[in-house]
Amino acid sequence: MLGTLINSASIILGSILGLMIGSRLSKNITNIIFQALGLVVLLLGITMAIKTSNIMILFFSIVLGSLLGEWIDIDKRLNSMGEKIRKKIKIGNKKFTEGFIAASLLFCIGSLAILGPIQEGLGNGFNILLVKSGLDGFASIAFAATFGIGVIFSFIPVLIYQGSVTLLAYWLHNFLSEVIINELNAVGGLLLIGLSINILEIKKLKVANMLPSLIVVVILAYFFLS
Repeated sequence: MLGTLINSASIILGSILGLMIGSRLSKNITNIIFQALGLVVLLLGITMAIKTSNIMILFFSIVLGSLLGEWIDIDKRLNSMGEKIRKKIKIGNKKFTEGFIAASLLFCIGSLAILGPIQEGLGNGFNILLVKSGLDGFASIAFAATFGIGVIFSFIPVLIYQGSVTLLAYWLHNFLSEVIINELNAVGGLLLIGLSINILEIKKLKVANMLPSLIVVVILAYFFLS
């Protein structure tokens, strides 16, 4: 759990720094930083997604997972959670929820967010999470400068998600084969592509409702590829 705690701290510190310098950055500067971040996320997503060994597993995972997420309506629940936090601390920034959700998705989805906690759960140290901490710290500066204080609260889902993955890896290390991890990363890459489309403002996708795909792909990969 130490790696995840360090990761959470980097997000908090990066967000604080972003809030401090945000007012000094022009809108053009923040926009270009955000667009650059979106392109990097897009590239990362593509490089992860194309590593799938079975396109049908990827297809059914994203479709079934999205249907499940739409039924649960995770996007609405995340929005509701963000609004409740905003109202509780009496912040009127309309971008609070948007920043909270965008940052939470970015920091929780990706190969580092999966492999890092798994490595730590298997007792192999937390070097991957240290790298992720550096990346998330810099990313949170750009996010906080653009969206405001909502970004700082993204450390909560990161703490819960990565902490849970670490504990699961500790208890289920014999279940998570290399094949399953690869397919899990591929689905995560596809979700990152969706997130980059949102960041670049190409089209608004309900990426949060696609998150159950990460669970579906583990089940499918276990039964059909292991």
